[in-house]
Amino acid sequence: MTARPRVRLLATWIALASLGSTAFGGTQTIPLPPAAADPPRYQLRGEDELVRVYEFILEARFDQVEAELRRACGPAPPEACHVLDATALWWRILLDPESRALDPAFTASVERAIRTAAAWTEREPQDPEAWFYLGGSYGARVQWRVLRGERLGAARDGKEIKAALEQAIALEPRLADAYFGLGMYKYYADVAPAAARVLRFLLLLPGGDRTEGLREMLRARRRGRLMQGEADYQLHLIYLWYERDTPRALELLRGLQTRYPGNPHFPVQLAHIRETYEHDITASLETWTGLVAAAREHRVNNAPLAEVSARLGAARMLEALHLTDDAIEHLQAALASSPREPYGSLALAHLRLGEAHDRLGARAAAVSAYKAALAAVPPLDPADVRSRATQGLRRAPDRKLGEAYRLSLEGWRRLERNDLPGASAALERALDVMPDDPVSRYRYGRVLQARREDADALEQYTHAIANARACPAPILGNTYLEAARLHERVGDREQARSAYTVAASLFGAAASTRAAAARALERLATR
Repeated sequence: MTARPRVRLLATWIALASLGSTAFGGTQTIPLPPAAADPPRYQLRGEDELVRVYEFILEARFDQVEAELRRACGPAPPEACHVLDATALWWRILLDPESRALDPAFTASVERAIRTAAAWTEREPQDPEAWFYLGGSYGARVQWRVLRGERLGAARDGKEIKAALEQAIALEPRLADAYFGLGMYKYYADVAPAAARVLRFLLLLPGGDRTEGLREMLRARRRGRLMQGEADYQLHLIYLWYERDTPRALELLRGLQTRYPGNPHFPVQLAHIRETYEHDITASLETWTGLVAAAREHRVNNAPLAEVSARLGAARMLEALHLTDDAIEHLQAALASSPREPYGSLALAHLRLGEAHDRLGARAAAVSAYKAALAAVPPLDPADVRSRATQGLRRAPDRKLGEAYRLSLEGWRRLERNDLPGASAALERALDVMPDDPVSRYRYGRVLQARREDADALEQYTHAIANARACPAPILGNTYLEAARLHERVGDREQARSAYTVAASLFGAAASTRAAAARALERLATR
């Protein structure tokens, strides 16, 4: 699993052509009129059995999918089982998308699904299910082609998807699951960037309709059965990227995590969204550490891969919070098993361990870690470990700054143990070298506050706030909160209210910080 959410689009190539785009499309969720009364739903042959297979796929219980497919085929058409076999392999790839180990098996499976579904449409051109599964088989391949950079091939598959699903619905308008694929095409064809529109024109594909596309996707989610979980996953990406409705995206993803707690991909996505879109480092860290615990207790499937991914993610968040000692513990735990997956994780963990040691001024340990990273670099090197480790070996950081960083962290840990003299000494030495470091200023302020030296503590918080741009948002939020409490303690309600207001609304501050500040504002308002 990688550091950014991966695209999984079943029905259209248009969004895939825009992979990586960060700034286009509307900024508000489209209001939809009330849905009209739905006609009776068409039931797929062997639907209950197929839904059960899809549930196992979304739960990441891949070791049981093959047995479930054998049970499903009989009541369900064999072509449907071929599509779900390819879908299961795609979801396995999604857990470790940089690895190419499953590509040959996936290619063979999806080409069999396309071949057998196409033959079915030739034998029985009036059967809507034949066309539905033909669209689904191309849909499985289009995602993989984009992941591997085959955009033109993905575009051609998109054309086949659209044609097949339109034929399915023409033959049977009540086939609810088919509307999801067409809805995605219409939506993405409307919001696609200029480059995708040119490609669409060259392939003679029609334009889209964003509102109608979203309406059809939501209709399929409400009425279909086979695609319900998949629909929630795809819709969370749409709400996240194009509707700019992060709360709705998180709601859908949390629902998937609740429904499929064994799939580690969903908490990984949640952690990424909380970091990238909400800039909530503490919430992301909580999600990563929760996944570590779930993996250790075997509450998620593919626990070894999940644990390594989670430890790498947790270490990154801890570094952002200037808690490098805890980050090192996670990295060392990840390395203890000499992980072979996710792809490249062994080299990446060594690299980050080297960077962490360098940050603490432990140059010898850093050099050793960089060399281990270079020895473990995989052929594809998706994280660019080789160049980063080489640079780490060539450029030694400033020793004084490393020592000051170590002393700042030592002072914080001593404060946690209530060793106020030791904390003071360490932080004062750190500030001698880094007088403008807002993190050390905040930490020293907390020491002074614990010593009841409120005026001096407030001075430290003021220094930290003056260098807010260099301060992680969670620490800055706590700085405003503690400053507000000191202002309130001396009766300066106006300054307290101002600082509480910032703490309550600061983007990226911890939820607990914002909640405490909001409660304080309510209390002040009643006085």
